[in-house]
Amino acid sequence: MSEPVVLIPGMMCDARVFGPQIDDLSRDHIVIVAPPIHGETIRDMAGHILDQLPPRFALAGLSMGGIVAMEIARRAPERVTRLALMSTSPLPDTPAQATWREPQIVRASAGRLAEAMADALAPDNLAPGCGRAAVVDLVNDMAHGLGGEMFVRQSRALQRRPDAQRSLQKLRIPTMVLCGAHDGLTPPRRHETMAALIPGAELVILPGAGHLPTVEQPQQVNIGMRAWLDMPSEHL
Repeated sequence: MSEPVVLIPGMMCDARVFGPQIDDLSRDHIVIVAPPIHGETIRDMAGHILDQLPPRFALAGLSMGGIVAMEIARRAPERVTRLALMSTSPLPDTPAQATWREPQIVRASAGRLAEAMADALAPDNLAPGCGRAAVVDLVNDMAHGLGGEMFVRQSRALQRRPDAQRSLQKLRIPTMVLCGAHDGLTPPRRHETMAALIPGAELVILPGAGHLPTVEQPQQVNIGMRAWLDMPSEHL
């Protein structure tokens, strides 16, 4: 596979959330990190990223990045050669989920970003163990760098996001759906349903990871991504 690999980080994350994958894949692939930081909606964000990308590329998205990746694949299916969806969901926010975000938005707007992040990604959505504290520190550092205004904008985009289920059924490219067993935000059952919608999709559930498997179980994710990049497309 000669196309570049495009990585889209999740909400309030920068390239460091893919740090281990960048280190591994950049040995023999061109790797592009495309954060969803421009635009007011998921469609705006997808359009802005798409304008910056080469004609054809492999695409991987984590969490909110997966939602943006699904929109990119829907909008430009002829340009996406393969797709990896990690810790994400094709479903729109329910009324309850949209309401859950409101106090977080208020806190972030009032300069209390740390409190907003503690609610948006509670530590129990990460796998238990000695590595959890380091992941929480990384999450908080990435969020601090992006700031409260970005939190509000990305939260609003998530509240208004479209339903992507129908577009997933139309995919005809090698696709991997990956999640952590301890992910309470986008649980394994949701990934099982998502994988069932996509023709030929490979489902990977990592027992030692939660919502951020790329940094919780980096070596396992690296293995999964290399297997995904080697998936043949002829049978689809």
